[in-house]
Amino acid sequence: MKSSRCATNLIRLKTLLLLLIVTLTIQNNYAQDFGFPNDRKKDAINFILLKNLVIIPVYINEKGPFNFILDTGVGPMIISDPRIADSLKIKDLRTIKIAGLGKGDEIEAYVSSSVNARIGKASLDHIPTAILKEDLFRLSSYLGMPVHGLLGYHFFKSFLVELKYSAKRMVFYLPSYTRKIKGERIPLEMINDKPYTKIQVQTPELGTQILKMLVDNGASHAISLEILDKAPFPLPPISIIANLGMGLGGPISGHIGRTPQVKIGSFQLNNVLTAYPKYEEVAAKILLNDRNGNLGADILSRFDITFDYADNAMYLRKNGNFNRPFQHDMAGMEVYSEDTQLQRYFIGRIEPDSPAEEAGLQAEDEIVYLNFIPATSYTLSEVNKLFRDGDDKTVIITVLRKGEIRIRVIKLKQRI
Repeated sequence: MKSSRCATNLIRLKTLLLLLIVTLTIQNNYAQDFGFPNDRKKDAINFILLKNLVIIPVYINEKGPFNFILDTGVGPMIISDPRIADSLKIKDLRTIKIAGLGKGDEIEAYVSSSVNARIGKASLDHIPTAILKEDLFRLSSYLGMPVHGLLGYHFFKSFLVELKYSAKRMVFYLPSYTRKIKGERIPLEMINDKPYTKIQVQTPELGTQILKMLVDNGASHAISLEILDKAPFPLPPISIIANLGMGLGGPISGHIGRTPQVKIGSFQLNNVLTAYPKYEEVAAKILLNDRNGNLGADILSRFDITFDYADNAMYLRKNGNFNRPFQHDMAGMEVYSEDTQLQRYFIGRIEPDSPAEEAGLQAEDEIVYLNFIPATSYTLSEVNKLFRDGDDKTVIITVLRKGEIRIRVIKLKQRI
């Protein structure tokens, strides 16, 4: 299967964006804070939550709205869908090369400081922006709806930003707006425009470890552990080989296991699903060596969070999702949408020794029926949920392969 056809998995998206050092390339002398018109100090908008990711409407150069992932792991704004670049009439484009994560080589992108962005009533002229020449992330295919890019640091540093995951609503206000922040204060350290914090993990093999993690609400996983003492993070006794998504340079592989106990401040989570990417594909390419991994949205979305970059802190309050179990795909295959409007779904990479492999499914198979119901009746979120829920459950899947209809039976299995 061609890597460009893979469903981009954001489990690794934020780790690879650490390599996007575009911020250093496109510094400019313009103001780089969002602001409100007149005397306004506060605004609020609703967001879409898909795969734990916050998707907000963004107007660019007064066109849109475009769907962007609001992402603490991003420095410059990233336009990942190059098709919208022409309509935006962006000026002063320069080409740079970016070292990617994964098995491929470096890729090219445009950079510009002539882009204006607006979120709700807040706007920023001349926001540092990178525009990928090719839609390598395939965010729309992964999420099942049009997604055009990612935006983070310049918005978060301009306001106190409250993400109410439980209500799918974002409130943002100027530091001068008098308001008591609710929740437990968790210290942050800002490095290269990205927030880091320390968590405590406990395992029988390693005992108690204090780890430095990128706070990364733009990565859909729970936690990713990559480096310990400048070496690959040790795998747990039980893990499975897994496809961990697409990097800028190609597929990223590794293992998935579970961490018995994770503590953030006074909050404790148990039996946490944990990704361990291959060291040479991720950690060995990261310029910042004093971090152990990242803390993703499958944990962060269990809280309502207020980010206060100016005070180097975030505030956590448990919401109704706090005790939901950490689940992994029980079929062992990627599913992506080739056409988000027509709702056509295809199988991407298949994990070895998985139920999908045992059922005889293959990459590039088009899913046409699920339990004899047309696949077009499902959203991509519903398709993925079907393969994540129900250990020992049977799913009858009808696929189209090279013009022939084939029916396969998958017995879902909780493999980790």
